[in-house]
Amino acid sequence: MPRDISGPPSIDLLGEQIAALLADPTLSHGLARTLRAAAKEVELNRYHRASQRAWPNGLEQRPAKVQIGGGSHQIDGFFNIDLVPPADLLWDVREGIPLRDNTVEFMFSEHFLEHIDYPRSAKQYAREALRVLSSGGQLITGVPDASFVLNRYPAPPEQSAEMVERWYAKRDCREDINTFLDLINYVFRDQDDDPTYNPHLWAYDHEKLVQLFTEAGFTTVEPWTFDPTLANPKREWASVYVIATK
Repeated sequence: MPRDISGPPSIDLLGEQIAALLADPTLSHGLARTLRAAAKEVELNRYHRASQRAWPNGLEQRPAKVQIGGGSHQIDGFFNIDLVPPADLLWDVREGIPLRDNTVEFMFSEHFLEHIDYPRSAKQYAREALRVLSSGGQLITGVPDASFVLNRYPAPPEQSAEMVERWYAKRDCREDINTFLDLINYVFRDQDDDPTYNPHLWAYDHEKLVQLFTEAGFTTVEPWTFDPTLANPKREWASVYVIATK
């Protein structure tokens, strides 16, 4: 039976069409690269739409502690909202945080913010975090520290080797990471055409995090002392963390 195409465009149909195009071995590299990125977004949108259908007016639960984009690093006692499994709620926070105003006491995210576009999504996320936090509530944010690599450029070979080993040892692109400038590109771009890793879309340092959350309306934004009982111990090296208070 022919597909009904009289209605609005179907995202699921788009996904099927992209998959069919990617199966064509004659597809040009540039177009294939773009379509792989689009295919990721189609899959994320499926998760998001399913949650929207289940919670059309936002989540009825009122979790006091929330983790955003935790991936496989789950924190005991925290409600985890993420784009992909495993998570308590699959939701695209670029479209907002589906929680009630002034209900969350504590929020945590690390190595998430750099993966969403700036300024639209990053600034909206900061405003949404402020909205859902209760008075005096706090948000901890950790990201790769751009100043860490920029302040060390050019670095001696032994320091470059250490960074490569820490950041790229398990990745398929390891043989293409050869110089310290490649490591600077990690902070600003990372894996921009990889089925596992998502690209870095914006680089941050302490000053930028302070500006972002201050502009959103947080009363204070201060350095956060790394706590491995909360944060992923693998993230401490070359990361910067702040704690913003509503």
